[in-house]
Amino acid sequence: MASIFTRIINGEIPCYRVAENDRYMAFLDVRPLKPGHTLVVPKREVDYIFDLDEEALAGMMIFAQKVARAMKEVIECNRIGVAVIGLEVPHAHIHLVPITREGDMLLSNPRVSLSQQENERLAREIGANVRL
Repeated sequence: MASIFTRIINGEIPCYRVAENDRYMAFLDVRPLKPGHTLVVPKREVDYIFDLDEEALAGMMIFAQKVARAMKEVIECNRIGVAVIGLEVPHAHIHLVPITREGDMLLSNPRVSLSQQENERLAREIGANVRL
């Protein structure tokens, strides 16, 4: 059975797409820790990030770096935090979270609720700044 991320990649489930190329995709988290919280996934479904081959893992990190740089241009924050937990969805993914302090990265923090318009704006503005 395809993961929820594979279903998003295939267009079966809508998302707020930030960027994509032939191997990777970035989209806003539907339950963000902070506005702009973005997920980066490989298009090829692999459960555990360290099961990706070296080229795919390096490519995913480079893609994530480009998305993070774009996020920093759009969202006021000190840094873009990076987390790989790997238990929430059986599809390798990287969390990119705008942070002002370390505690902003805790996945146990309350999630923020954003309007459809705000999510669309963030996805559009971040995406416009991604340099692939």
